[in-house]
Amino acid sequence: MALSSLLLNHRHADITATDYHPTVEYFLDRNTTLNNNKEINFERLDWAEDNSHLGKFDIIIGSDLLYEDQHIDILAEFIERHALPKCEVIVVDPGRGRKNKLTNKMLEYGFSSQHVKPENTTYLDLPFKGHILTFSRSG
Repeated sequence: MALSSLLLNHRHADITATDYHPTVEYFLDRNTTLNNNKEINFERLDWAEDNSHLGKFDIIIGSDLLYEDQHIDILAEFIERHALPKCEVIVVDPGRGRKNKLTNKMLEYGFSSQHVKPENTTYLDLPFKGHILTFSRSG
């Protein structure tokens, strides 16, 4: 979450970063300061709660979100609540075996999907088992 937020912030994108863990905001603020960037809007939240105040977005990015089977429905519903009719969703999945379950839920919400296995990952200590999941809805 932090790296993509820092990059988008540096490019002057209008973003809201979110996470559930209580210390993430501190580290995000610290990294933003170290990179001489403007403050990033941050919300600590639970996907299952009513967080309609966040609004709706044209792009939603997440990384390493698919920890548990019970998170799939909650995550898909969260994305649906916050996705504009025309929206792209990018999820980097490290390969815990839940990408197809999320894909099936996103298809129910009218998204198309594409799974891409990253190439040129020799810089990693171990082979990357995951995929980059892209879900698109054209409105």
